[in-house]
Amino acid sequence: MTKQLLRQQTKRKLLALSCALLVSNGALAQAPASPQQWYEAGQAELSRVLEQQANTRQAKNIILFLGDGMGISTVTAARIFAGQQLGGSGEENLLSFEHFPALALSRTYNTNQQTPDSAGTMTAIITGMKTKAGLIAINQNAKRSDCASSQGQEIPSFLVQAENHGMATGIVTTTRITHATPAATYAHSPERNWESDTDVPEQAKAQGCKDIASQLIDNPIGNGIDVVYGGGRQAFIPASQSDPQDGRSGARRDGRNLIREWEALNANNRFIWNAEQLSALDANSSGNVLGLFSRPHMSYHEDRSDQDSTSQPSLPQMTLSAIELLQRNDKGFFLMVEAGRIDHAHHASNAYRALDDTKELSEAVEAALAATNAEDTLIIVTADHSHALSMGGYSTRGNPILGKVVLNDGSGEAETSPALDNDEQPYTTLSYQTGRGFAVGAGGDTRYTRPANSGHKDLVDVDTEHSDYHQETLVPLNLAAHAGEDVAIFANGPWSHLFSSSHEQNYIYHVMRHAAGFDRGR
Repeated sequence: MTKQLLRQQTKRKLLALSCALLVSNGALAQAPASPQQWYEAGQAELSRVLEQQANTRQAKNIILFLGDGMGISTVTAARIFAGQQLGGSGEENLLSFEHFPALALSRTYNTNQQTPDSAGTMTAIITGMKTKAGLIAINQNAKRSDCASSQGQEIPSFLVQAENHGMATGIVTTTRITHATPAATYAHSPERNWESDTDVPEQAKAQGCKDIASQLIDNPIGNGIDVVYGGGRQAFIPASQSDPQDGRSGARRDGRNLIREWEALNANNRFIWNAEQLSALDANSSGNVLGLFSRPHMSYHEDRSDQDSTSQPSLPQMTLSAIELLQRNDKGFFLMVEAGRIDHAHHASNAYRALDDTKELSEAVEAALAATNAEDTLIIVTADHSHALSMGGYSTRGNPILGKVVLNDGSGEAETSPALDNDEQPYTTLSYQTGRGFAVGAGGDTRYTRPANSGHKDLVDVDTEHSDYHQETLVPLNLAAHAGEDVAIFANGPWSHLFSSSHEQNYIYHVMRHAAGFDRGR
C-alpha cells in the first residue's frame, strides 16, 4: 500500500469515527429531553454492555496513552469543556476514550509517598514494579540521587521487552523526551532531573551514572527505538553548537552531539525538528526517526495552534505518524503517547490549558482508533497521577465549565446572574487546592507571578473563561501540587476486560505483557 493511499484511508476512517462520536456525544444529537427518553437511553446502554464480548486474541499492537496529571476531575471538566466548544451543554459529551468498554481505577501512590510523582508512577506502569518518587526505572531499594545505591537495581521496561520480542517501538510526548514519563521507557536513573550531562553531579558520573539523554543513544535496545517524537533538543546539542531553529547554544558540556550520534547509529536513521519535515516522512523507508520539535517542552496546544503551527506538530499528527511508521513491522508494535503538558498547566493553576490539552489527547486517541484495528490492537488510556483540581458550586446545567457559578432558583430554573459567596463575591466552578493562585495573563507559564497570590479575589470584572486566567487557590505554593486519589484506566481491544476493578498501578504492565503474549512464549 502506498503512503498516500494509507493516509487517505486513515483520514476517511478518522472522519467517519469523528462523525459517529459527535452523534453519540450529543454534538449532533441532544441528550434525552424527557423522562421517558432518559429511561430509554439507560436501557440502550444496558443492551450495549450486555452485548460486549471479551476479546482474548493476542494483541499484535499495544498503544499506551498517558495524560500526565489527568485525574478524574480533569476528565470530567475536559468532557464538558469539549462539549461546550461543540455547542452543547457539555455534560452529555464524552471524550473519545470514554466510549471504551473497559474501565477501572489505578492506585497511584509511590512506595515512599502518599501523593506520587511522575517518575515513580511511570516506572510502575512501564516496568510492573512500584518504586520511590524521583526514580526512573530503578527499584525501591535505591536512594534518590544516590548513584552508587542504584547500581544493579535497574528494571527493564515494557518497551525494551517489546523490542527484544521483535516488535517495533515508539515514544511520543509533548514534554522533553528526557522528562520523567518518556524517560522511564528507555533509561535508568536514580534522579529524574539528570536529563543532560550538565545536570549529573561529578561524583555520580564517576560512579557510572549517565544522563537520561545520552541513554537514548547508548542503551542497547533491540534494533533501536523506531520512533521518538517530543521536545527537549537542548539536552542533545553541545554548548559549542547552535540549535537548528533559534540558533541558541545547546546544553551539553561533554561536547557530544547526540542527534548526530543517533543518525550515525544507522545510515538510514533520520532526524527532524518541525511539522513540515514530519509530514514529508516516507513511511516506506527504513531506519529510525528522531523528532525533537522544540528546545524545551513543546508548546501547549492553545499556544502551538496560534503561534507554532509551522514548526511544531500536534499530538494527533505525531501519533498518526508514529503509527504509520511502526506498522511497517509485521510483528506488531508498542507505542507510548504522553500528553505531558496537562500536568504543567495544572501546576500553573491554568485550567483552560489543562482541559484543552486533555481534549487534544482525546483527539489523538480518536486518531489511533481510526488508524488501527480493535481486534488486534490494545489501547490503554490512563494517567500517572491526579491533580488537586476541584469542581463544585452547584452550577446550573450547561454553565460554562470555566465560568462563574450560576445557581438554579427555587423552582429549579437557572438564575440570571452569578452566585455570590458569604463575602458577596462571585466564585468559579473550578479552583485549585494549592498553587500560585489568581492571575490573568502570562499564558500557562508556571512563572506567571511571584509571590503566590492565593485566596479569594474580586472576580466581578474578570473573564474567568479566558485562556490566560489562572484559577484561585487555597494554599500558596510555588507550583500546584499533585493529588493522591485514584485515576481512571480506560481500555479497548484484546484483553481490555482485565481492567475491571481497583488495581495497583503496576498492574497495567502485567496486562500489557499478558495481552502481548510475552508470558505465553510470543
